[in-house]
Amino acid sequence: MSPAARAAEVIDVGGREVRISHPDKLVFPEPGLTKLDLVQYYLTVADGALRGVAGRPMVLKRFVKGIDQEAFFQKRAPEKRPDWIETATLHYASGNSAEEVVVTDAAALAWVVNLGCIDLNPHPVRADDLDHPDELRVDLDPMPGVDWSQIVDVAFVARDVLSDHGLVGWPKTSGSRGIHISVRIAPEWSFTEVRLAAETLAREVELRAPGLASARWWKEERGESVFVDFNQNAKDRTVASAYSVRALPDARVSTPLDWSEVAGSRPERFTVATVLERFAERGDPAAGIDDAVGRLDGLLRLAEELGPAEKPPRGSDGSGRRQSTMPLIEIARAKTKEEALEGLERWKARHPDVVARLEPADVLVDGMRGTSSLWYRIRVNLQHVAEADRPAQEPLEVDYDPWARYRDEDGTLSFPGSPS
Repeated sequence: MSPAARAAEVIDVGGREVRISHPDKLVFPEPGLTKLDLVQYYLTVADGALRGVAGRPMVLKRFVKGIDQEAFFQKRAPEKRPDWIETATLHYASGNSAEEVVVTDAAALAWVVNLGCIDLNPHPVRADDLDHPDELRVDLDPMPGVDWSQIVDVAFVARDVLSDHGLVGWPKTSGSRGIHISVRIAPEWSFTEVRLAAETLAREVELRAPGLASARWWKEERGESVFVDFNQNAKDRTVASAYSVRALPDARVSTPLDWSEVAGSRPERFTVATVLERFAERGDPAAGIDDAVGRLDGLLRLAEELGPAEKPPRGSDGSGRRQSTMPLIEIARAKTKEEALEGLERWKARHPDVVARLEPADVLVDGMRGTSSLWYRIRVNLQHVAEADRPAQEPLEVDYDPWARYRDEDGTLSFPGSPS
């Protein structure tokens, strides 16, 4: 039998057998990485990767059809699993619950990667205390038009705000365009309190770096800034953890850094190949993170000093929905990003004079979380177009309904009783 025809390979990981199905499946064609290569990568950097995921329930983000297709999000642990795979049951505000996988060792790490989990998405809690996060997450998310130097400037401001309030931030590349800063905290505060602390941090960063950073939740209000995404600390949110490989053609990795490296680094420098070399040479720069546990008292005191964040106005139609302060039109709602962008190009072709006046941050591309996968929405902010020249809202170029299968005959949404 030729190597390409192998249906599976069993590997020994710490005395446990892990079955790797289709080990020769090409996951990253550009660098030529197979599924088995990906498993071996995670085993090689397991010391660092486990520092970010061990003992935490995890959402399984599975790329079963390859990196060119949308992943689906699986909260429930597969029923067929080795008896050494641990789980924890999370309860959500909706009243639903999910028994999620808890990775505890390198064998479990290999097992989830075999399921098609290219990146790892743990919750900020440990399985032994699901109500009190032990990690505050700072996600620096650049708007279109923002360059790396601006992200770096905001990262250092965030580091200073954390330090001024008794906390230590550990930076890593997000594996996409931004920077994540992880902060270990004592597990003494609720999700609501941790999110408030994160929002307060974001507001303080915005105050110290006006024009560079934004704490505004609504994308159209941010301009060309770095959004300090405090909502990543909400109970249902996860982010790609340290050493996660991202589903980009170059097999880019979310890589921990020393603060001395941040300014001179670029996300594209850190790929599976380069991170393997880096890890062999220097180990994990975040090795001390579990020894730097801080408290949120300082940020929560600052929250009281700053007072409540400004709330957006509500519409006058009686729905209670937020009313945008910006002149927005919606272009597309699509199942895939490619379809959404194709719709945008059709709209642009009809409105070349308008397009000429748009800034990069005026085109808003949102990945929206559905029940088990992402769908995409595109809007255009016409703030830089004279009011008399603004095109009206037109029928959507792509009009995908992500909730169609849950609608009753009268259009009412009726969701299943438990998450996928």
